[in-house]
Amino acid sequence: MMKAAWYERNGAAAEVLQFGDRPTPEPGPGEVRIRLAYSGVNPSDVKSRAGSRPVSDLYIIPHSDGAGVIDQVGAGVDPARVGQRVWTWNAQYGRPLGTCAQYVALPENQAVFLPTRASMQEGACLGIPALTAYQAVELAEIEAGHVVLVIGGASAVNFYAAQMARERGARVICTVGSQAKADLLREAGFDELILYKEQDVAREVLKLTGSKGVNAIIDMDFSTSAALIEQGVLASHGQFVCFGSNDRGWIPVSFGALLPRSISLKFFLVYELTEKQRKVCVEGVNRLLEQGVLQHLSGPCFALEEIVAAHEAVESGKEVGKVLVHCE
Repeated sequence: MMKAAWYERNGAAAEVLQFGDRPTPEPGPGEVRIRLAYSGVNPSDVKSRAGSRPVSDLYIIPHSDGAGVIDQVGAGVDPARVGQRVWTWNAQYGRPLGTCAQYVALPENQAVFLPTRASMQEGACLGIPALTAYQAVELAEIEAGHVVLVIGGASAVNFYAAQMARERGARVICTVGSQAKADLLREAGFDELILYKEQDVAREVLKLTGSKGVNAIIDMDFSTSAALIEQGVLASHGQFVCFGSNDRGWIPVSFGALLPRSISLKFFLVYELTEKQRKVCVEGVNRLLEQGVLQHLSGPCFALEEIVAAHEAVESGKEVGKVLVHCE
């Protein structure tokens, strides 16, 4: 048996999350088993537990992201992978058993080699945020000399996206929600910052770009950022790349603002990347890790038995950085 956290029905964290013993998984054909050091908590994990994904199994061990060491391999997997440090992606997507436990068994391609210069905590920060960021930058078609507006640059995803765009030679402008988050980004080397609660984003972007606008917008909330298109923030042939929206209903956009400037709208769900897209993103993230160019937003860390507090920390929206759970 292993220690794990789980829930058997949807609901509030304090009402449904449990901690105790669960059967230790065994790797099947083509799978590896990971002895987890850390599990990463994403907003999508707490939303799933709350009810966005109804429970259809006996129980759910949550979380898709994590990092640890492979301790067993199934049939058809190279035994040399035993002892390898790895990070995970989609561990609990479409399956009941995620990373909020001492062990997880996964298809071997979902256990990605973790370069030695990255810590286990940093490895658990990757997964959904890093792959989302990399795909967003890919879709934005960012090149050296481009100007990119990153919405919410202090979020787990877009902190990575801002760095990835900069690594490609782009000039990066970020919006932030507080002075504390602005200070965090300045420490990471980003100086062109817009406090969206105090400043008019469109006006400030146009001021910074001499009214030329930006080549791309990387957005985390289409319901509030769609208006930037009509306000002229995107230059001709600009890319609007979005991976989320607080309002998931009908959101109006101006066709007259899109067509004359050949603006492209691109949406994606990181869980559903194609095999080719996933390969590009995973290899790209690991290249940046090996080069040591990525900084990570690691937030507070909780013990496995403190799973309720970990989920409540994410739901509060007050924590900067990715909340982690220590699994050992």
